[in-house]
Amino acid sequence: MMEKYANRAVLTAFLAFGIAASAFAAEPLSFSTDRVELRADIVAGGLENPWGLAFLPGGGALVTERPGRMRLIGADGTLSEPIGGLPEIAAIGQGGLLDVAVAADFAQSGTIFFTFAEPGRGGAGTAIASARLVRDGAAARLEDVRVLFSMAKKTGRGQHFGSRIVVHPDGTIFFTTGDRGEGPRAQDMGDAAGAVLRINADGSVPSDNPYASGAGGALPQIWSKGHRNPQGLAIDSAGTLWTVEHGAKGGDEVNTPQAGRNYGWPVISYGVDYSGTKIGQGTEAPGYEQPVHYWDPSIAPSGLVVYEGAMFPEWRGDLLAGALKFQLLSRLDRDANGNIVAEERMLDGAFGRIRDVNVAPDGAIWLLTDETDGQVVRLSRGD
Repeated sequence: MMEKYANRAVLTAFLAFGIAASAFAAEPLSFSTDRVELRADIVAGGLENPWGLAFLPGGGALVTERPGRMRLIGADGTLSEPIGGLPEIAAIGQGGLLDVAVAADFAQSGTIFFTFAEPGRGGAGTAIASARLVRDGAAARLEDVRVLFSMAKKTGRGQHFGSRIVVHPDGTIFFTTGDRGEGPRAQDMGDAAGAVLRINADGSVPSDNPYASGAGGALPQIWSKGHRNPQGLAIDSAGTLWTVEHGAKGGDEVNTPQAGRNYGWPVISYGVDYSGTKIGQGTEAPGYEQPVHYWDPSIAPSGLVVYEGAMFPEWRGDLLAGALKFQLLSRLDRDANGNIVAEERMLDGAFGRIRDVNVAPDGAIWLLTDETDGQVVRLSRGD
């Protein structure tokens, strides 16, 4: 099994970030978009359902595989052996090892954060942990692994774990959970399901969380509720939090979760049940927020960034979301006031299911494809 990773020879170093294209990527592909020409290179392949990626200071990146492996993509483009030290992970259905992020002080502390399906009584639930990444030459391991938060109510269901992570400039950690396939849990303020959660880097509760006191039995970690299955989370230069989340049949949503707000699932939705029946009270009801944007039919969005890089100034401030079902990259064009005014769909079917979207330090866009032989794809300017 490991031999296929060791034998991925390197051809050409990419400028600025120093990552190389592997030998199985014969020629880069070119794509025309409304504003720019794109070049697509394969950085790495042979990954089993890659789910999350985080760039490391000084070069290289961490990538997760849903069955329960984490690897380093080296500055020379090679994939490491699986990193040791991960906790027990429940790789069931849509669950497994999910997102990964690095702490702001990573260069000094080596701290990373990751989400995963944690096994426990009754099944599994979304959890977030911190750890210290220790590198010894080509090998790497995690030390001081600490679970910072774990969903108390575990279930044997295999769907809707969330889960993305954003490290806020103030040092707090935002992360998302799905409703675990049980919609009413997204409206239960004592349940972590169907939420955006916020904690400090040590797992404690920020004093300015909307339910920090736990009044009325609400979980103090809750930032917002009423989310179905948010698998994209980002923050823009103005400090606004953005999510993309899966609807049912139709009704995939873009939201800007605000403290203490409820985003409606399953009371309101722009989608319908898979049987075709109406969900909840319809598309709106008092006390529930409207999405900023929604897709119908569903594109199955996963992965989200607000583009602030230098390589594509034409896209600065726009949202880039991957799509699983429609197998494309969606660019949501925002005007000077930050409003979404148009959508451009790119890479239609070219790379299969797109699970995650990231922006590298040089402004290139990196995608993860959700396949059993998944790839890391780098998009750069082709003009």
